[in-house]
Amino acid sequence: MRLKTSAALALLLICGLGTAFAQQPPAGGPGAGGPPRGAGGGGGFRLVPLLIESKAFADGGIVPPKYSMAGGNVQPDFKISNAPDNTQAYAIILHDIDVAIGGPDDVLHWMAWNIPGDTKQIEEGKLPAGSVQGNNMRGQAAYMGMGAPAGPRYHHYVFEFYALSSKLDLPATATRAQLLEALKGKVIAKAAYVGRFRSGDAPAAK
Repeated sequence: MRLKTSAALALLLICGLGTAFAQQPPAGGPGAGGPPRGAGGGGGFRLVPLLIESKAFADGGIVPPKYSMAGGNVQPDFKISNAPDNTQAYAIILHDIDVAIGGPDDVLHWMAWNIPGDTKQIEEGKLPAGSVQGNNMRGQAAYMGMGAPAGPRYHHYVFEFYALSSKLDLPATATRAQLLEALKGKVIAKAAYVGRFRSGDAPAAK
């Protein structure tokens, strides 16, 4: 009986040591001073930090009436920097993410594409030559400013900027769904610029 008990204890001890050794990280791995996964040459995301700035309002800030339907309905300016070297064009989609119309689609305020890839500055109220403006939810090929009613909270308006590896073969009558489909396989960087707005109490434009 004692022999059987001793043999069982020895077997347990051997198994325990084997498990402990198996759990040790390999030499040069993350537990031995190696780089974490995704931080170096293999694996992980490689995000291009496309940068968007505007003099109209700060990213995440309150949009002045000048750029809304309650004011002048003026398209804001945008500065684009840090784009990939192979950027051939840009596309922009502006939408109000706080409203759903007949389903998951929100309010589309503006679409533009084939903005030249060497664009560094989009001036207030206009797009660079060669750009195409698509129809907004009103069927107008133009910028449609913010229009959220007065209420307890602000609506969030997102300007989505896409840097593309080539121009889009897309007519000005294209829908948002068609634009998104055309973007597939061409997006090499993306950024979002957000403005908050509600009618009645936004600060006056400078």
